[in-house]
Amino acid sequence: MSTQQNTPSSSPSPRLEPAKPSRITLVAGLTALEGAALAIGGIYMLVMGLLGHPESPQQAEMGGLTLIALALIPLFAARGLLLRRSWSRGPALITQIIALPVAWTLLRSHGVLIPAGIVLAAVSLTALYQLVRPTTVEALGIRRPGATPEG
Repeated sequence: MSTQQNTPSSSPSPRLEPAKPSRITLVAGLTALEGAALAIGGIYMLVMGLLGHPESPQQAEMGGLTLIALALIPLFAARGLLLRRSWSRGPALITQIIALPVAWTLLRSHGVLIPAGIVLAAVSLTALYQLVRPTTVEALGIRRPGATPEG
């Protein structure tokens, strides 16, 4: 064997991607959690509309289908965040902003909904904070306004 065959410079080196920051994994998990909660709520409403005895079965069924459809937004955003796609930040931000009034409504209700509102507010505020951090923006490859592209 010659020494040229054993040298690392003779084989093409794979392109090394920087490690995914843990904050992106965290925000993707929180966003996926919200999407899963929406899907579970939608399935519950749909099943109760079909099998239960709601005041308006059509309204319960339509509400369930709507929640299931809305659950797709944060679920796709979470997947995009895990894959470090820059487009995923927008839907994730919108999901968190919409969750804040829902959390406020839950906090102003009674019983078991108050702890749910506290959890939703904490999840939403944590995800919002992580999404607007400059390091997250940079990790997703989003350029700031006025920044020149690296060439």
